[in-house]
Amino acid sequence: MIGSLKGFVESTQDGACVLDVNGVGYLVSCSRKTLDRLTAKDGVQKLLVETRVSQDAITLYGFLDATEREAFRALIEVKTVGPQKALLVLSGLAPDQLATAIAAKERKRLSEVKGLGAATANRIIDEPAMQKWAVGRATPEADGNGATAPTPLPETPEADAVSALLNLGLKRPEAERAVAKAKANLAEGAGLNALITAALRESAR
Repeated sequence: MIGSLKGFVESTQDGACVLDVNGVGYLVSCSRKTLDRLTAKDGVQKLLVETRVSQDAITLYGFLDATEREAFRALIEVKTVGPQKALLVLSGLAPDQLATAIAAKERKRLSEVKGLGAATANRIIDEPAMQKWAVGRATPEADGNGATAPTPLPETPEADAVSALLNLGLKRPEAERAVAKAKANLAEGAGLNALITAALRESAR
């Protein structure tokens, strides 16, 4: 499971870049905002990666920070909002702006994101899990509209293990419960692979 990549940006295209990692080019889908930041500077760059596995493809989604990745993870849990629509949202709104729009139920603002549409915007805002995600992330300095930037969520082995289980087809509540039980039963300092393996055993019970 790929959690991050570090290398040179070889090329960019609409919605993706090719990241050269020791001579191997990885095609990574990204939001427009992430692509703009990638192309704004030269040299080695690091992308956090969300790996999604389907029957006929393995697709990599890249993020420059954990805040954007967590917003992506929350969005793809909304019915009919897949990875590509999640990237559309994050191309139009930074995570702090998205949290503000959801918390304040700014339907028009979200529906104006290019390629999204009113129906999907309403679905995102009305999704209880998205409201829960937005609470505490919208604060008064966010974007001049009375709400602050969200505190970035730390990267943890537990979050990565949950992501791995989601990629294998588990639902988020089931994945989170399995990871929590696995962590409680493992020795302190156990690695990510051990946590994922134990969580898979828990989910099978």
